[in-house]
Amino acid sequence: MSDKKTVSLVLGSGGARGLAHIGVIEQLVHSGFEIKTIAGSSMGALIGGVYAMGKLDVYARWVTSLERGDVIRLLDLSFGRNGLIKGDRIISVLKSLIGDANIEDLPIRFTAVATDLEDEKEVWLSDGSLFDAIRASIAIPTIFTPHQYRGRQFLDGSLINPIPMAPTLHDDTDLTIAVNLSGKPQSLAKAKQAAVAKAAPGNHQHATRQQRIAQFVDDLMHHLEWQSADTLGMLDIVMKSMNIMENTLAQAQLKTYSPDLVIEIPRNACNFYEFHRAREMIEIGRQRTEAVLSKYHA
Repeated sequence: MSDKKTVSLVLGSGGARGLAHIGVIEQLVHSGFEIKTIAGSSMGALIGGVYAMGKLDVYARWVTSLERGDVIRLLDLSFGRNGLIKGDRIISVLKSLIGDANIEDLPIRFTAVATDLEDEKEVWLSDGSLFDAIRASIAIPTIFTPHQYRGRQFLDGSLINPIPMAPTLHDDTDLTIAVNLSGKPQSLAKAKQAAVAKAAPGNHQHATRQQRIAQFVDDLMHHLEWQSADTLGMLDIVMKSMNIMENTLAQAQLKTYSPDLVIEIPRNACNFYEFHRAREMIEIGRQRTEAVLSKYHA
C-alpha cells in the first residue's frame, strides 16, 4: 500500500499561462504526491489530458523547443465567420506527437470541461476521444472555431467554469489542489532567470541571447500598449474581456468550493498567446507549487 498522499488536481484556464501546469505537476510528483484524478478547463484540459495519458514529458520537450515563428506556423486560419483559427493543425500535430486514446481507458481519471453553445451550459467530457474533449474545451470564442462533437457545438470551458472543481467533489483522495491562472500580478524576475539557467548547457549562450531579445520585444510591446490604450484592436479587447470574465468566475469558484490547496499563477506571467515562453512558465509553476507545499508541510 502506497504512503503517498493522493490528489484530485484541478487545472484552470488561461492560455499560454497554462504551461505553468506542467511545472505544477512535475513538482507535485517530485514531492511525493500521487495524482489520482484531474479536471481541466481549456489549457488545463490540454495539459491535464496529456499527463493522464502518460505523455507529459514528451509534450514538455516539444513545447519548450517552440519559438515565436513555430507557434505562428501552427495556426491554420479559418475563412469562415465563426472563428479565426480552425485548430485542426495543432490537434493533428499533438496527435502525431502523443497519440489519442479513449478517456475511460486512461490510467488517471480525467474530465475536460467545455461549454455547450446551444444549451448554454457546462458539459463534462469524461469518455470518448481524449483529443475531441481537449479540442472542445479550448475553443475560445472568436479565436478558435466551435468544435462539433456528438451532435453539439462546443466552446471553451472557461466561459462558464475556468476552475472546474465540481467534477472532483466525490473523489476518494486526500487532497484537492486547484491551480488558478488568474492570480494577482507579481514580479517574476526569479522565474525568468531560473528558466534561462536551466537551458541545455550547449544552448546557454543562445538561450541567453534569445531571452534578451524576447525581453526587449516584451518591454517594447508593453510601452506601446500603454501609449495606445485608447485604440485597442479587436483581439486585444476580446482577450482582455476574457481575462476579466475568467478572473471573476475563478474567484467565485474558489470561494464556493474551497479546495485544500490553491496554487496561484500571476495573471501577468505572460500574454495569452506567448507559447514560446514555455520554459519560463514551467519554472513559474514549479516555484509556485514548491512555495505552497512548503507551507503545507510546515
